[in-house]
Amino acid sequence: MVKDDIKNASIIIQKGRIVLFPTETVYGIGANAFNDEAVKKIFIAKGRAQDNPLILHISDMNMLDSIAVNITELEYKLMDAFWPGPFTIILNKKKDIAKVATCNGDTVGIRMPSNKIAHDLIKESNVPIAAPSANISGRPSGTNIKDIISELDNKVDYVIDGGETDIGLESTVVRVINNEVKILRPGKITKEDIENIISKVTIDNNVMKEVSSGEKVLSPGMKYKHYAPKTVSKLVYSDDNNKMIKAILEMANKEENVIILSYTEDLKYYSKYKCLDIGSRKNLDEVSHKLFSLLRKIDDMDVNLAIIEGLPLKGLGLAIMNRLIRACNHDYRVIK
Repeated sequence: MVKDDIKNASIIIQKGRIVLFPTETVYGIGANAFNDEAVKKIFIAKGRAQDNPLILHISDMNMLDSIAVNITELEYKLMDAFWPGPFTIILNKKKDIAKVATCNGDTVGIRMPSNKIAHDLIKESNVPIAAPSANISGRPSGTNIKDIISELDNKVDYVIDGGETDIGLESTVVRVINNEVKILRPGKITKEDIENIISKVTIDNNVMKEVSSGEKVLSPGMKYKHYAPKTVSKLVYSDDNNKMIKAILEMANKEENVIILSYTEDLKYYSKYKCLDIGSRKNLDEVSHKLFSLLRKIDDMDVNLAIIEGLPLKGLGLAIMNRLIRACNHDYRVIK
């Protein structure tokens, strides 16, 4: 059945239409990266802003040579370490790529998925596939078909159901500048992972702050409200867990109808409120895997406010907090 889906979907891609398909990170909406009109259909389907670039997905290094130029030794070293996998690198592009995919820029984000369905679809299509996350822009990304099919079913030309995605967060995005790696969007591949390859790794200032509307960005996920439930949501964090819990309880007591997204270890403190279990702080892979589905579930709970516990900005916690801050439209409170 999957083989038939891949064959059918590849024909759709070659005809200049769009496909919803799984990767190891989240589901994507894909089109032929060389076909400008096809890529425009992605922006229309998602309601995506025209200045928010897409990532191109490839199946092998020969395909990389068809879309990128002037690749450095360090960039090859990073690709060798983290491909295939949830790692996107911004490279100088060739002119054949659809202009709309790169927002008319000179660079393009490229990654090689490890998910077999995604890999085989790209290979069968015989073109790089431009694909952002499968969701209406601003909403949580799709990690399973049932979460997203109602909002996208009539906006794409073919759907491949690959079950739950493994990771649940979009890929890490980096750019090499002056022999230094800058993380533009954190993901499963952490700063610490990259530091095992190269010592000079920095986090872009925009990872934890709001980007102005007129500012040009190299990576998706840096601009606009992202990953957000429709319910008003607030994020609270403190290095002192007791202070964080106290602040959340004080905030919850002022509201009529609240839900608290809590880590497993703290659920007992919020017993008088509706709660969703984010997962254990000891298992951030579990947290990332279920995060977007939980953000969508908030809207099913019929509440006025969602209060979400934060995490330290280290390891995978940085990527989770990056998504939560944008999900809360930067309503982020740090308790000293």
